[in-house]
Amino acid sequence: MNRFILSLELIDSPLLLVSAAVAVLGLIAVIVWPHRRLVLTLSIGVAAGIVMFVIAKILEAMDTFQGPLPGAAIWWASGAVAAIAVGIVGIFRSPRVRRVAGVVTVISALLAGILGVNTAYGVTHNLAAILGVQALDPASLPQQSAAAGDPATLYRTWQPPADMPAKGSVSALTGSTKIPTGQYAARDASLYLPPAAQVANPPALPLLVFMMGQPGSPDPTSLAKALDTFAAANNGLAPIAIVVDQLTAPDLDPSCVDSAKYGAVATYINQLVPQWAEQNLNIVKDRHYWTIGGFSNGGSCAAMYGSRYPETWGQMLDVMGNEFPGSEHVAETVADVYNGDAAAFQSAKPSVIMGAAPAGTYTGHTAIFTWGSADTTYGPGQLSNSQAADAAGFTTLTYIVEGGGHTGETLDASLAWAIPALAPTLGLAAPPS
Repeated sequence: MNRFILSLELIDSPLLLVSAAVAVLGLIAVIVWPHRRLVLTLSIGVAAGIVMFVIAKILEAMDTFQGPLPGAAIWWASGAVAAIAVGIVGIFRSPRVRRVAGVVTVISALLAGILGVNTAYGVTHNLAAILGVQALDPASLPQQSAAAGDPATLYRTWQPPADMPAKGSVSALTGSTKIPTGQYAARDASLYLPPAAQVANPPALPLLVFMMGQPGSPDPTSLAKALDTFAAANNGLAPIAIVVDQLTAPDLDPSCVDSAKYGAVATYINQLVPQWAEQNLNIVKDRHYWTIGGFSNGGSCAAMYGSRYPETWGQMLDVMGNEFPGSEHVAETVADVYNGDAAAFQSAKPSVIMGAAPAGTYTGHTAIFTWGSADTTYGPGQLSNSQAADAAGFTTLTYIVEGGGHTGETLDASLAWAIPALAPTLGLAAPPS
């Protein structure tokens, strides 16, 4: 499929409004051009919308969507079905103009409904992310010529050159720049280089490895937006970020550990990715400046990896993560990932790992947990894990997005808070006074 189409922005673009406007115009044409069975046509549309609303509520109550639906998603779906029903009525009624209007209504309402629901969730920004494929241009890695200096005081010593770009770059680590995946079928990772990494003689910068949710892909859109905002206020400084694939496919969940069924995902992310980054990127070699992070499913992996591999990850960023990997399908995870070993599954929970760690293991390590106040599915687990991290010796920071659910809006707000909160630890900003 054409890369332009795959990478077309779906949320922060007028596409939703245009499709909705066309659907409304088509709806009007079907109803009033000319008048014919007006009440019956409207009744069919309203009934269809009500049925969709009820079905959505029933599925939500059954936890089909693994948490509450965003309110706007239900209204977009119900409105789209109502419009589609009216459009179908128009297709089977004369004159020809009404039939054409019916076809236009059905197509545009279907598109508006899909885009509206996607916008309500606010996570998948393009078709590539929805399909779980990579559509970014291949990465061109800058030469390793990092200037020497104390990474803890980089914010004070760095002076950006006049030709530094205003924004960071995003690209795909594919082909010659692909990260070796070992015994794991990872999709190509994405790379974010902040403005300061794109100049001659760049400074060594912190490393952030990030994972998105399920269903999902290594889409850097939300993270890049937050890092660009931070860089714009901090002389182009921000972590170099790699968005990696912990799923292999949108509908699969390896639950963050190596297994015979899904492959060696933990080895890939905690060994092969750091090794590649150290060899190919201008990053600080001291692993105190390396952060493992993630959103939702990726957040649960970040909590597990940050607690299990403190020698690799100095810091941890868990944005709305599951309380533990596989929490939505425990029986399936125990059977498929742990070969029926419930004890091994239990011991892999982040809170258990942290609780079993020797005293002092996490001294100097920061753990950030964020969630939305309206997220009744993942919020309690985040609170529980943050308390476990605090008890285990992490420097623990929490942020609750008021009124936020498990959506892209809460993800954006979380990252906008978390990146500056983590920055002093990474030498990218002055410590809070």
